[in-house]
Amino acid sequence: MFYLKKLISTLILPPLSPLLLIVAGLLLLRRHPRTGKALTWGGLIAALLLVTPLSVAPLVRSLEGHFIPLDEAKLRQADAIVILGGGMRGYAPEFGGKTVNRLTLERLRYGARLARRTGLPVMVSGGSPRPSQKVAEAELMKAALEEDFRTPVKWTESRSRDTRENADFCAAALVPAGIRRIVLVTHAAHMQRSVEAFEHAGFQVLPAPTAYLAGPGGGDDTPMEMPSMNAAYAGWYAVHEWLGLLAYRLSR
Repeated sequence: MFYLKKLISTLILPPLSPLLLIVAGLLLLRRHPRTGKALTWGGLIAALLLVTPLSVAPLVRSLEGHFIPLDEAKLRQADAIVILGGGMRGYAPEFGGKTVNRLTLERLRYGARLARRTGLPVMVSGGSPRPSQKVAEAELMKAALEEDFRTPVKWTESRSRDTRENADFCAAALVPAGIRRIVLVTHAAHMQRSVEAFEHAGFQVLPAPTAYLAGPGGGDDTPMEMPSMNAAYAGWYAVHEWLGLLAYRLSR
């Protein structure tokens, strides 16, 4: 079921979904010209909208707008910091084989900052998406935190493959130990789904969002007035999160 879900998401996420619409439209042009033209133009318009800041920004803000930057004065209310993985880089010979990808690195950097300022214990969460990958994401996260950020990791959850499992497996380790109030670190666009999953698992969540995509420059220094790679990435991320949130709510 997990791999079927991944396959379906690949087909319906950009950039493949607009391309599939265009291909379907072109194939239908001869026998069903009206339908073919509608599908072709629909795919082209969707592809353009998903790389244009004017249309991408509202989509991203609908996810990020619920979460303002963390008020660090509230950190005293928490028992631990939980950092969610965002993926790994499979080919990193300069790091000895594999390492965390840039999404995970953004989360680790902010989590390490909070840990240094508070002294709260840290948990990292992320498994191996494929059985052939012998190293779990959480193990790479732990290595990066301890070696690169000099931040100790107390708990390593290395079985989860998605956000729901992040929450459930973290709860299995922390709740029996009396740890229910957590600082949750992940991307701002991913926070809504994460908070729902972790609250459903029994936690009191203090959101610590990072790496906003809807700010000036789309989270980077590159202007976003015209279609760009930054806007395309933000559009993909927003669609991915909305589909993930819908799937989570329907299956809960």
